[in-house]
Amino acid sequence: MGILVADRKFLGEIGGLDGGMKVYGGENVELGVRIWLCGGSIEIIPCSKIAHIERSHKPYMRDLSMSMKRNALRAAEIWMDEYKHNVNLAWNIPLKDHGIDIGDVSERKKLREKLNCKPFKWYLDNVYPQLVTWENLVAYGGHTYYHSTGELYIGGIKSHKYNDNRCLADSGEDSVPDLYNCKEAVQKGMGILWSFTQGKEIKNRKTGRNLGPCNQFVEEMSTA
Repeated sequence: MGILVADRKFLGEIGGLDGGMKVYGGENVELGVRIWLCGGSIEIIPCSKIAHIERSHKPYMRDLSMSMKRNALRAAEIWMDEYKHNVNLAWNIPLKDHGIDIGDVSERKKLREKLNCKPFKWYLDNVYPQLVTWENLVAYGGHTYYHSTGELYIGGIKSHKYNDNRCLADSGEDSVPDLYNCKEAVQKGMGILWSFTQGKEIKNRKTGRNLGPCNQFVEEMSTA
């Protein structure tokens, strides 16, 4: 997991590795977040040298995506509080009725309470403030994300505040809207805000123009 050395006593006190994890993936993130929330820290030693010999392939199973999704959802349920839905967003998993069994998390939640660990908001404010929390996304799919303020992001969203996303913008001049970096589109005064009502058209708030059949349009944009 990239750990050169750990305090064995402290690692045992905070519960070691989560035995409820399955197959592969997620244990490094879960442990890293837990260490910070429960009184420890992870130090980066710039002058240290470590070699990592990795297998040419992972022998666990042909497709690891399901175990990685499952483990990520499990870690989020235990440690991420109101931000846990960001994992659903990252993996494009429905917020409700996703059908993925994350196992029994009651013992790990009791451990968190026993250790008096901090809330995940503390981690965002003090350890990793560069992260974007995306709590105002109201709809998402494979390549499309709709923000409550009206931005329509296409082609994925960035996880860090210093990066820019690609917004669907309507200049009113071209035959169809196009993709631009969001900050660039704002600087040029393009219409990046869209109004959407379930079952109705998606309309640009500045130009008043509607998108065509939404599914067809998004598919064309994602393959461009």
